[in-house]
Amino acid sequence: MKIELHRVTVRELTSDYEDNQEGGVIGYGGKLDIRPPYQREFIYKDKQRQAVIETVIKDFPLNVMYWAVRDDGTYEVIDGQQRTISICQYVEGDFAVNGRYFHNLQIDEQEQILNYQLMVYLCSGTDSQKLDWFETINIAGEKLTDQELRNAVYSGSWVADAKRYFSKTNAPAQGLAGTYMNGSPIRQDYLETVIKWISESTVEEYMAVHQHDPNANELWLYFQSVIAWVKTTFPKYRKEMKGLPWGELYNQFKDTKWNSAELDKQITSLMMDEDVTNKKGIYTYVLSGHEKHLNIRAFSDNEKREAYERQQGICPVCADSFQIEEMEGDHITPWREGGKTNAANCQMLCREDNRRKGFK
Repeated sequence: MKIELHRVTVRELTSDYEDNQEGGVIGYGGKLDIRPPYQREFIYKDKQRQAVIETVIKDFPLNVMYWAVRDDGTYEVIDGQQRTISICQYVEGDFAVNGRYFHNLQIDEQEQILNYQLMVYLCSGTDSQKLDWFETINIAGEKLTDQELRNAVYSGSWVADAKRYFSKTNAPAQGLAGTYMNGSPIRQDYLETVIKWISESTVEEYMAVHQHDPNANELWLYFQSVIAWVKTTFPKYRKEMKGLPWGELYNQFKDTKWNSAELDKQITSLMMDEDVTNKKGIYTYVLSGHEKHLNIRAFSDNEKREAYERQQGICPVCADSFQIEEMEGDHITPWREGGKTNAANCQMLCREDNRRKGFK
């Protein structure tokens, strides 16, 4: 790997700047690919990009940037995309700093910015060397997520198309299912989640297999099927539906015929049940029938003490006497049969009998 230090002015950097969502982001007279396929979307918040411009205005040094030299003599940004786009956006007039856009500045102030020199390392080498270098120098600013690093390792036609669906601000996936998904599209949370849903092994293995596919149609069609199933099975949206493992539930239960009206009655009843402490788990429970997803409220110490004294310390199953710390609270009428978690429905069983009952 050959590395050379160069000085690049803001005037040179912003020459022929263009941000086209389909065609990418270019600058430096059309010779710099600011957002190669493995790079993340623009994630700087207003304060961060304003801080970049204030650094330039005050003529303070910005952290060094790294560009890779391509075989055709053009360049791609390895590190510094967020700072580069912030500078280009400001000169283009996309945002103001301290109430002033670039075109509001006096000529001498504009010239000071345009003549500001950026320190750029130009790196020449093989694709694998550039990717290794990219990961090595990515130590400042916003740390890359695991999925952003995967996008770098498995960059290609498949990643580029998948990002079009899942990784843009207001991407199709966000419009279709933003209320059902956790995380941020531009930090690759949507993409990572959906690959985990569809993959029968690991995210890395799925991406390796599909790296050179011409498109990500399989993933996008799968995601649409998951969300269509969710909306059909649970037509009434509740905030507890956000962030559930919908792909996993779809994979397991999509072939079962569900009565949406009956499911909603169960969900409504469970939402109103004070013994159910994990409301988000209701959706998995009505599909699987496993109470563990509900985190049924445990008996309080006072409720257990009341039952213990009522029983005079005797386990009703084995009829032996125990200290209270040797016993556990149990529902007389099971919760699933309408029994409540209160003192009247509490009995104290010895640990052995309570565990044995749990396995029946």
